[in-house]
Amino acid sequence: MTRNATTQTNPAMPVAARRGLLRSLFSMNKEKSEARVGLIMLCFGALFLTLSGRLVYLAVAQDEPVGLRRATADATSAARPDIIDRNGEVLATDVRSVSVFAEPRKILDKDEAVELLSAVLPDINAKDLRDRFERRRGFVWVKREITPRQQAEVHRLGIPGIGFVPENKRVYPNGTAAAHVLGFANIDNIGIAGIEKYIDQKGLIDPTGAGINATSKELKPVQVSIDLRVQHALRDELAIGMAKFKAKAAAGSIIDVTTGEVIATVSLPDFDPANQADALDPNRINRVNVGVFEMGSTFKALTVAMALDSGRFNVNSTFDARNALRYGRHTINDFHAQKRIMSVPEVFIYSSNIGTAKMALQLGVDHHRNFLKRAGQLDRLRTELPESAEPIVPQRWGELNTMTIAFGHGLAVAPLQAAMATGALMNGGLLIPPTFLKRSEEDAKAIATRLVKTETSEAMRYVMRLNAERGSASRAAVSGFYVGGKTGTAEKVVNGRYSKTRLFTTFMAIAPSDKPRYLFMTLYDEPQGLPETHGFATSGWNASPTTGRIIERVAPLLGLPPRFEAPDRPFPLMARVGAWGTR
Repeated sequence: MTRNATTQTNPAMPVAARRGLLRSLFSMNKEKSEARVGLIMLCFGALFLTLSGRLVYLAVAQDEPVGLRRATADATSAARPDIIDRNGEVLATDVRSVSVFAEPRKILDKDEAVELLSAVLPDINAKDLRDRFERRRGFVWVKREITPRQQAEVHRLGIPGIGFVPENKRVYPNGTAAAHVLGFANIDNIGIAGIEKYIDQKGLIDPTGAGINATSKELKPVQVSIDLRVQHALRDELAIGMAKFKAKAAAGSIIDVTTGEVIATVSLPDFDPANQADALDPNRINRVNVGVFEMGSTFKALTVAMALDSGRFNVNSTFDARNALRYGRHTINDFHAQKRIMSVPEVFIYSSNIGTAKMALQLGVDHHRNFLKRAGQLDRLRTELPESAEPIVPQRWGELNTMTIAFGHGLAVAPLQAAMATGALMNGGLLIPPTFLKRSEEDAKAIATRLVKTETSEAMRYVMRLNAERGSASRAAVSGFYVGGKTGTAEKVVNGRYSKTRLFTTFMAIAPSDKPRYLFMTLYDEPQGLPETHGFATSGWNASPTTGRIIERVAPLLGLPPRFEAPDRPFPLMARVGAWGTR
């Protein structure tokens, strides 16, 4: 029987029977109802899973709007504050630049796109770009920080899937000036070294989260202690001296001894922060606070100060330097041997190794080590610059170590930490941590610790001035500025032995000696002797005269007016005790 036959109704069938039959055809029993509801739920579940999968795919694959928004946010969120010098001159700032990106899924012919882009951007790697186009990513960089002309040329190509993103680019308008202080930021505008890294560590970049609207002008500038004018002058004089004395490297710093501010600091060879590859050259390290060196006779200032401050010696105490000092198999001699008994000022100005070794030895190993510890010479010096170096301290510190360290051999420190300690001997006895940020005298005193007594500080200023008048610092004694100073020459260690031909020369100067304001430090790494220096390559022939030229050039910029008459009673305590040289 066919379906049609079964569904036909008999005309003779009663009306009630026909209604019952129709009701049965259009009604659902319980079993059928549950099956249909289950089917509908299954269909909706499948649709939900499909939509969820699509959303996950979009998030992972970084399709066009998601990838573009993320890349744009990453590129523009790192607005950095300006870095300005102590007088408000801009040392580092952000400028707007443009980068090229690609959406590979929208590129119809990838080979043609790579060929066209390589033609207008010749420095990109075509093979690498083609590989990135094949990685099924929604967003890839083509080239960062292009010029306006390159942007116009790429736009003219009209390649589908190629676009532009505005970015913040870090620029350094003064080139190499203060490069080691500023450091640099990478292509993502992230600080990698120097004050730039300090800014990131302190969370000073784009704190509002303003994204594409944020610029460096909207952020509070970071003001450093550097004076750009003095920085240029210091670098110029060091470059001249480095070339003249055929040195491997040169460095120098000018520090305000009343605040600890580093007014200028240079290490040559340096680098341009815009060319970061040069910063990785080992010969371009910052020798002022990253390199560690034996500081030679400039360390004798610490030894003499320690002796005077101990109370066991005064400026009229004497030391026998008639004969060499022997310790076991080792013999200590004087470079400028006087072969006589010398007072403390004479030990200093004649730079007697024998006299300073005897001072330290009489005070003892523990006293000596503790003093240098308080002077900040045995620990890593921390400043705003992330780059620093650990001093090289003897593992076993015995009497022989104390004797050699007393005259600057056997302990290697960063020159900046040696300058910090010397500054404390000059400013009245306060050890002030150096800073590369602008700091007031009140703030400096709040964090200072006392290293020596005020009368010890006056004695040290006195012997520094004597050395400029009668000793090895005379070539730095610029008329009118009442300079004091100390030379230092150290033999470098080569293959485990001291070399007499490879020297590291240092000079520390103060001006003016009666009321010091600034400390000047000059370094030469492996300077050569010249006919005019009679073949000598020691500090008195190179670092000392260079420092004199620096003082003469920058003193007006630092607000140090010349005084052509000696100050009246510059060292009253020394005159009162009748110190050598005051009579």
